[in-house]
Amino acid sequence: MRLPIFFVPLLACVPTAIAEEGFHLYKFPGHHGLPSIADTGFTVHQPDRSQPERVEPPCLSAEAKVGAPSDAIVLFDGTSMDQFRDNQWKFRDGLLIAGKGGLNTVEAFGDIQMHVEWRTPDPEPNKSKPGSMGNSGIFLMQKYELQVFDSYSCEIYADGSAGAIYGQSPPLVNVCRKPGQWQSYDIAFTAPVFDGETIVSPARITVFHNGVLIQNNTEIFGPTRHNKALPYVAHPDKMPLMFQAHGSPVEYRNIWVRPL
Repeated sequence: MRLPIFFVPLLACVPTAIAEEGFHLYKFPGHHGLPSIADTGFTVHQPDRSQPERVEPPCLSAEAKVGAPSDAIVLFDGTSMDQFRDNQWKFRDGLLIAGKGGLNTVEAFGDIQMHVEWRTPDPEPNKSKPGSMGNSGIFLMQKYELQVFDSYSCEIYADGSAGAIYGQSPPLVNVCRKPGQWQSYDIAFTAPVFDGETIVSPARITVFHNGVLIQNNTEIFGPTRHNKALPYVAHPDKMPLMFQAHGSPVEYRNIWVRPL
């Protein structure tokens, strides 16, 4: 089954005034002279690419969680790490905490709907290296990264912002909450289709961040990589999901997936 362009966001609340204290207190500029991004007119991590507009996310109780549908595969509910391969992440107080290396699922997936909740730590320990502030990522099929980042505290290059398809497409808006507050991604992902070694249909992704649409049926141009623009290379129809560790103890909870 192919994915719809839209699906209903799972979080809603009455928005409040924008709280600017600490917003973009730090900056991490991009890079000149890197490869061009297909069909965009931009280069990878271009430093003067327009930043996403700031939008205050809907309010959310600190303990509010989105329950999993009856047909979902629950990857993490705070009770065990059985759905993941051997790893060097921490499991404490019902949370997954980024450690070293990738966190890969046991099961492989293609087209999916996915819900994941995450929060970034105090940025102070990383103030000398803001590019590591709350830095993590969700790799669909271990290849296509939806960026996790503290885009409240740090203005990074636009295609590295929270909710970006890393190195390709910035989010439509910046709806990051402050560090220490829980955030959510609701994702609809369409896997790429190959005919032998030839790409027939590229991957596409729709994302709601904290209930706000930030990627709208966005085409993914190929595997995502720092400083690079890579072409598609044929791979299986289903592959594991991978959560990235990037030197910051980003926390995760309440992760579920619906294969489509």
